[in-house]
Amino acid sequence: MSENASCDLPRASRTHQPDIRVSFEFFPPKTVAMEALLWESINRLAPLGPSFVSVTYGAGGSTRERTHSTVARLAKEGVVKPAAHLTCVAAARKEIDSIVQGYWDAGVRHIVALRGDPQEGVGTKYCPHPEGYESSCALVAGIKRIADFEVSVSAYPERHPESLSLEADLDFMRAKVDAGANRAITQFFFENEIYLRYRDRLQERGVDIPIVPGIMPMQNFKQTAGFARKAGASVPQWLADRFEGLDDDPQTRRLVAATVAAEQVLNLVDHGVRDFHFYTNNRADLVYAICHLLGLRPKLEQKAA
Repeated sequence: MSENASCDLPRASRTHQPDIRVSFEFFPPKTVAMEALLWESINRLAPLGPSFVSVTYGAGGSTRERTHSTVARLAKEGVVKPAAHLTCVAAARKEIDSIVQGYWDAGVRHIVALRGDPQEGVGTKYCPHPEGYESSCALVAGIKRIADFEVSVSAYPERHPESLSLEADLDFMRAKVDAGANRAITQFFFENEIYLRYRDRLQERGVDIPIVPGIMPMQNFKQTAGFARKAGASVPQWLADRFEGLDDDPQTRRLVAATVAAEQVLNLVDHGVRDFHFYTNNRADLVYAICHLLGLRPKLEQKAA
């Protein structure tokens, strides 16, 4: 979305968007304090009625137990539908299959299936476990063999950093759909035209599952811009200009971040998009404010039920 292409911020005629559906991503807590923040954030956002909330999975299964504990608690409490992230990294098929079965037994019915980053970090070569799933396609097929999970996969509108070309990425997405994927969630992006072109090219290949845009609110511009560069996502100059001079002004930075994200989503709504996945960084206030700008309101009747 170029500066000129961004839509006006919510006019009176657009302050209610009842057909917008959202989902939220969290990461498992490492400390008692982080656990308190996580559940505070989930409880803050749950009344908005998300389609699901997903919980990430550390490289090499480093957060495996915390991810399982968080997702299992969500499934047990039944306030929101959980989705557990799962990767192929550093684990044999038998081990992964056992984890998948454990999720099913815990009442979890949705898995986000990913290849995962190499254990050594971004920029190093990925080597599959000799007895493991060699790719996310194989992982999706393996999950589907175990039980009738809903399976989401990742998508890269600007090409996966390790991919030879966008064409190869598009073909691989088609393969993930053929393996049984029900939904794709994109890497975050800031130019809507990039997502729209990507979605259209997938449709031309017969990919008919939802391609849900991943939205990254700018909690910290410099930090997010640095992560974007590592992940292969571009940061346009007009976006950098909006945050210029706000390094030491977090309050204004949050207001600008909410405005930018709401503009981006409303522009996508104008192009027929209705589902959005928010990367929350386990902080609810900014995401809640953005959802409010989009017309989403707490479903109070669910609380009273």
